[in-house]
Amino acid sequence: MQFLYRPENHFNMANLFTMVNISAGLIATYMISQNSFTTAIAFAWIGGAFDIFDGKIARKFALSNEFGVQLDSFADFLSFVLVPVFLIFQAVYVAHLDGFWFILASATSIYYVISGLRRLIHFNISTHAGEVEKYFVGVPTPLGAILLWLVYLAAAYTVIAPVVVIFLMILIGWLLNSNVKVRHP
Repeated sequence: MQFLYRPENHFNMANLFTMVNISAGLIATYMISQNSFTTAIAFAWIGGAFDIFDGKIARKFALSNEFGVQLDSFADFLSFVLVPVFLIFQAVYVAHLDGFWFILASATSIYYVISGLRRLIHFNISTHAGEVEKYFVGVPTPLGAILLWLVYLAAAYTVIAPVVVIFLMILIGWLLNSNVKVRHP
């Protein structure tokens, strides 16, 4: 079992936790496609829990490496960008919008996905494996996902109109690449 604690091993303990995050994100995506939104959200949160632990394990056992950084960003893209956007698209936009507003919502979804991807790529090329800054510059994608979950809940319980969701998604997408400083947990 020593292989689990070798940083050069692609299947070390930290990367296995990241792979569970990816698996949870894939299951969440499938559940959204089946309109099983509550189950999808549960799997998204499971992925989020494993995302927290993969970094802690990598730092505790000195398992950080370039492969792990890239794998973690792929997992973040799936679980914290694609899943929440797909959830809002299916549960709010498809269900409640049409015509101009649906086209705008579709463009907004693409904007958010590109914003999240840009943020993750920028993070990867400007950081080194194992390095942890005191602050993130811009809202990190997991926090962006949490904000989108809150927007989804507000729409699901009719606290806000579906059209408002579009503008909140644009705002959160902008925050991903802004100069706002967010303290690293």
